Amino acid sequence: MKFSEFGQQLTCNAGILSLMDDLGEAKATGGDNMIMMGGGNPGVVPEFQDLLRKRLRDICDDPCQFHRLIGAYDPPQGESAFVAGLARMLRQELGWQLGPENICLTNGSQTAFFMLFNLFAGRYGDGTKKKICLPLAPEYIGYADLGITDDFFVSTRPVIEKLEDNLFKYHVDFDKLSIGPDIGAICVSRPTNPTGNVVTDEELARLDNLAKKHSIPLIVDNAYGVPFPSMVYGEATPIWNENMVVCFSLSKLGLPAVRTGIIVARPEITRALASMNAIMSLSPGSFGAVLAEGLVKSGDIIEISRRLIRPFYQQKMERALAVVRREFAGVPWRVHKPEGAMFLWLWFEEMPITSHELYERLKRRGVLVVSGHYFYPGIQDEWRHRDECIRATYSQNDDDVARGLAIIAEEVKKAYGLER
Repeated sequence: MKFSEFGQQLTCNAGILSLMDDLGEAKATGGDNMIMMGGGNPGVVPEFQDLLRKRLRDICDDPCQFHRLIGAYDPPQGESAFVAGLARMLRQELGWQLGPENICLTNGSQTAFFMLFNLFAGRYGDGTKKKICLPLAPEYIGYADLGITDDFFVSTRPVIEKLEDNLFKYHVDFDKLSIGPDIGAICVSRPTNPTGNVVTDEELARLDNLAKKHSIPLIVDNAYGVPFPSMVYGEATPIWNENMVVCFSLSKLGLPAVRTGIIVARPEITRALASMNAIMSLSPGSFGAVLAEGLVKSGDIIEISRRLIRPFYQQKMERALAVVRREFAGVPWRVHKPEGAMFLWLWFEEMPITSHELYERLKRRGVLVVSGHYFYPGIQDEWRHRDECIRATYSQNDDDVARGLAIIAEEVKKAYGLER
């Protein structure tokens, strides 16, 4: 059977497909013997889950609310009460000058970026072809295969700042960053998946000015960011203006299965996205919006993020980092300064094997991580650093994370010939 170019593009051997296949296979087989440090599944925050269960019971006990949850299509823009409440909250809490017309919901952030990237990049009617600029690679694995044309991304290697205590940090290399007429949009995640890097306010402002100068949008993937779920362990100002597209998600709060993505943008963009929603899926699902509506209208989503979500992950990060320091003694390791999200980005300089081979060895040992080479869409030239890094999540059970990190350390020592 032959597929179209579109079909081939979306059925290729994508990194995100490999990741989700691994997660699905482990789940289907019970996953009892597999330490899941590869995916982005959020951890279990008991107090937040208790709150959601109560909200769901209340909805189920109210026939009108239950009908809203499951019984009717929403508008293509998304559930109206949720959208209006979110717009009001963002005005009141952040001072963003916007209304419901600036918001569109999608069936998850992955769908949102598929729509956004292909809205601004690809072939135009005048015969030109544009790309998405990722100014700071490594970047999110799920971006890499979203374009429906080839040669879809252009990326810039970061400046690597080596810090004390085996830490390092990526910075945007503005001296090398070039925005030409072939760029349709700039995109950056904040915090960055996979590294936990938080682009500074200054870097974000410079990217915004570059985008404005070239009359293209700056897309900010805020799935882990402020003000919700607020998985940022330092200072980061939430910024939006009419030249920016800021994308939120309910997933990392603890609702990945409801697939609710949120896009904040100028009205002409949200109208285009609503049209794409209608064509692709009639409307976004209601479940996440109805379930989270009260949290958004009250502004409690921000307080819960600050009081529950951020401390939960920050403590997990600190415990995981302590294990790394203990288990990796004697290995030439570094970890990206963990400023946010739920991942450790481990760098093994001059490692004799590739990160993909390390991934395969760890998988055989019952530990799932993600090979770092998947996270560099748009970088075509050879760069050894790409094959020296892995992403490991610390969101799951602390004991499992500690056991997984110990096994990673064993395999890395074997790779360097340092085993006892």
